[in-house]
Amino acid sequence: MYVNSNRSVNFLLVSVSLLVVGCAETPKAPISYNDRSPVVFSENSKQEKIPLKSNRLKTAEAHKNTVWERLLKLYALPEVSNERVERQLNWYLDHPAYIARIQQRAEPYLHLILDEIEANNIPGELALLPVVESAFIPDAYSKADASGLWQFIPDTGKLYGLEQSSWYDGRRDILDSTQAATAFLKDLGETFNGDWNLALASYNWGKGNVWKAMEKNENLSLPTDYWSLDVPRETADYVPRLLAIAKLIANADEYGIHLNNIPNKPYLEVVNIDSPLDLQKAAELANMPLDKFMKLNPGFSRASTSPDGPHRLLVPVEKVASFKTSLEQLPVYARVDQTQFFREQEERARHEEERLARAEQQRDNRVVASRQKDSVGIPSKYKVKSGETLTAIASRNKTTVQALLKANPSIGKQVRSGVALNIPSNKKAEPIQWTAKAGKNKVGNVQVASAKKASSTPAVLASNKKSSANDKKPLKVALAAGKKLTGKAADKKAVNLAALTPSKSQNYRKASIAVADVATKARPVKKLKPG
Repeated sequence: MYVNSNRSVNFLLVSVSLLVVGCAETPKAPISYNDRSPVVFSENSKQEKIPLKSNRLKTAEAHKNTVWERLLKLYALPEVSNERVERQLNWYLDHPAYIARIQQRAEPYLHLILDEIEANNIPGELALLPVVESAFIPDAYSKADASGLWQFIPDTGKLYGLEQSSWYDGRRDILDSTQAATAFLKDLGETFNGDWNLALASYNWGKGNVWKAMEKNENLSLPTDYWSLDVPRETADYVPRLLAIAKLIANADEYGIHLNNIPNKPYLEVVNIDSPLDLQKAAELANMPLDKFMKLNPGFSRASTSPDGPHRLLVPVEKVASFKTSLEQLPVYARVDQTQFFREQEERARHEEERLARAEQQRDNRVVASRQKDSVGIPSKYKVKSGETLTAIASRNKTTVQALLKANPSIGKQVRSGVALNIPSNKKAEPIQWTAKAGKNKVGNVQVASAKKASSTPAVLASNKKSSANDKKPLKVALAAGKKLTGKAADKKAVNLAALTPSKSQNYRKASIAVADVATKARPVKKLKPG
């Protein structure tokens, strides 16, 4: 009994000792097998909050040597947990086909855009801004007169050096607009002391409007951060859309989004062409369809590059060598298709005639309306003087008492001084003289000014001066080889203008200069006679 009691006591002491030792070695924090943050649940949501930073690096590691790795390593915006961002994120997740199209469109431009992002030292997320602005459609145009990948309006484009003419629109040029957009964003970031949400809101809504919204909140003792401002619906969704697409890319694997394998190497190269070149010809030299070639060079508005420049084109890197070789072998006179040039000139002249005719018709309509008002008799005003009677007033204004009473039904036969009376007009409508004007075809013989050198000679566009507006005879053009291009042959040489965006304004002086420049380098040809 004594022995058993001692054994029981010893066992109890050993158990207590082990328990004390075990408690002393228990860690104060749970053991972690990775550096991922603990799962956090909010009171209003049962979904896991994905830690953006760790997943961003994980995604970058999974896409080595791609533009996605480079993009994600340039991320710098603070993480945001906001209902508006989540709503936009859910929309993207519900439209995976849209995300696939966006990646396909962005592939030629992302490397170039990231170069400019790094050069301006701005957050990498801003490289995705064309997703929100234009869905990476390079010739996108909005009802607000904004254009291009970055959707510059005309005034802001001019402020950042983007040329806009009838030949060329720098807002659509991939290189020029990207350089301007990143410079603009950098300026906005500095204006708002590194608050990129406010900077992005300003890019969309205007800096002045954002300042006013901040001042309004400040006067009401309210916060002045982006999320607290009273902004239009478009601006309220604008920043969340960018943050949502940035979050989607950073967590692509977690969200089940496939990222295309886009190598982190230049897709495009700038090629100097020195002088104007037909875009159809350029596409052929690059061995590309015209529509795809224009996706890389959407800044040009006509069939050829601008006479005033820029004298350069963006060409896929793998096609640059053959493009340069073919361009060197191309004769100078063959760089610009005179048939197409003159066809464009004739088309512009026709549009100008129609515009002038419409303006003249509008003037005639205004004259007719004015005369019709006179014929109806628009009353004038007359202030009654002391002691005047209706008879005296009617006599003074060459009308009758009955006409005065009809024009002023509220007065009696006695009127007080100081009252303003309506005086009916006694003018009669004059007959309207209509002049019928026959439409004339102003397009006559077009001849390029010849140069002094023996090697240069004028190119001639022949057409019948006496032809009517309905004359459908094909143009006859003197080309370098001395052959005529008419009908289908001319159509084959023509650039498909449907792929280009026409310009609103016309610049005939530049057109003349362009023709003259080409003519000075053309070979001697025999001048064709009209008809």
